[in-house]
Amino acid sequence: MGKRKQYPLRIDPEVWDAILKWAADDMRSANAQVEFILRKALRDAGRLPTPREGDGVVVEYTS
Repeated sequence: MGKRKQYPLRIDPEVWDAILKWAADDMRSANAQVEFILRKALRDAGRLPTPREGDGVVVEYTS
């Protein structure tokens, strides 16, 4: 994995609290949860086509 980009984020406190709770429920750090949410949104929009190992996404294939 390459070097990660650092980015300061201003976020609504209510949204941040929801991310913290979701992260705790999934046993992730808040940073990992934000990245998980962003990756899922990008994949759903067709802008990140391939899931990476360890990003917490289950890929189901149907025939």
